[in-house]
Amino acid sequence: IPAIITDTSMTFASLQRNVDAPEGEWLALAREMDRVHEPIRLNDVPGGPLLIHYGESPLARLIRLFPIVQLAVVGLFVLVGYLGFSYVRRSEQSSLWVGMAKEAAHQLGTPLSSMMGWIELLRLDGAADPSDVADELEQDTDRLRRVADRFEKIGSQPELERAHVLQVLELVADYIRRRVPQLGSPVEITVESPAGVDAMLNVELFEWVVENLLKNALDALEGPPNPHRIDLTVRRQQDRVLVEVRDTGKGMDRATARHVFRPGFSTKRRGWGLVLCLARRIVESYHGGELSLLETRPGEGTTFRIELAAPAG
Repeated sequence: IPAIITDTSMTFASLQRNVDAPEGEWLALAREMDRVHEPIRLNDVPGGPLLIHYGESPLARLIRLFPIVQLAVVGLFVLVGYLGFSYVRRSEQSSLWVGMAKEAAHQLGTPLSSMMGWIELLRLDGAADPSDVADELEQDTDRLRRVADRFEKIGSQPELERAHVLQVLELVADYIRRRVPQLGSPVEITVESPAGVDAMLNVELFEWVVENLLKNALDALEGPPNPHRIDLTVRRQQDRVLVEVRDTGKGMDRATARHVFRPGFSTKRRGWGLVLCLARRIVESYHGGELSLLETRPGEGTTFRIELAAPAG
């Protein structure tokens, strides 16, 4: 600690410690010290009374600057974290938009391809019954309408209505059964539900969720057992309706399971990582429910669970 001893009238300085200044500047330096710290008066000393003028040590000045340095370091970490979060968010949004575009093309492509096939049959005289072709074209047209309605409702808050869960699941399961490849290992899709289980749903969007889960399950089926199974089960648990989709596919390890709902993440080489992310958004944001990965093990299959609020009364 720098210190200077002077007489009470500050006409001369008799002693100093830790002062890096010529003797002629001691009195001026002592007056600067007094602006910060009141000098200490010594009365009972030889040649006294005397005044001790003192200042701050270099260590004390560094300690005073430490909170500023600490705040600067914390601010730097916050800035780096914010920039990293912004980058991840922009990356996820970009993946989401790309995935939505690909999903729209995929959803529209199936009925359009079917309609083009039926039109070619109509051009061949006697190749197909016109009434049967008209029925099929009507179904494909209805499918296009439903796809357009789905994407339209993604950007707004859809209306929910009371619906029979079993009826919705049967319709989706029947649609998927007709499109399961007939070659290779057979796939059995079952629906099990007690009667009278209702939930507040937007039917078209909820059908999309179940359809995506079933398609995801079909993609995971490979190897034994033979035949493969996809089981949809419904049960009521107090004020919640639980819908579980279980497959006997290849399953996932823990590292993969942690990222299944992240936009842009896919285990398929040509996948765009939107199916599960979109399904969770529909369940949570539009239905007030929850979509979770209930269980998965490599080689033992995967189970997803949808939780929905049961209607009152």
